[in-house]
Amino acid sequence: MKNPKDGFIRGRIRSLKFAFKGLWILVTTEDSIKAQLFFALIAIILGFCFHISLTEWAIQFLAIGLVLVAEGCNSAIEEVADFIHPDFHVKIGLIKDIAAGAPTFAALISLVIAGIIYIPKISALF
Repeated sequence: MKNPKDGFIRGRIRSLKFAFKGLWILVTTEDSIKAQLFFALIAIILGFCFHISLTEWAIQFLAIGLVLVAEGCNSAIEEVADFIHPDFHVKIGLIKDIAAGAPTFAALISLVIAGIIYIPKISALF
C-alpha cells in the first residue's frame, strides 16, 4: 500500500521489498515454480556443457523468464479466483483453466527454443 509520506526513492525501495517478498512466496510455496526452476537449472547446465553462444544464452534466459513470469501470473490469478469464490464454480474454473493456458504456451515455446538451440549440438555429437 502506498504511503503518502514516502518520496520517490523510498517508494521504490518499498516496492522492491514487496516484489522480493512476492518472489520468495512464489519460490517457496508454488510447486509449479519449483518445477520450472528445476527445468531452468537443467537448461543452464546444458548451456555450459554445450558451450552455447551469448545470443543463445540470452534467448534461453528470455525463455526461462517467460515461463516463470507466466507461472507467477497464473498463480496470482488462481489465488484471486479462490479468494473471490472459494467453492467450485463453473466460471471460476473456466478463468483458472484459461490462466493455466498462459504458462502452457510459454513452456511449449521454451521447448521449441530448446530444440532450436540443442538439437543441432546433440546431432553434431553423433
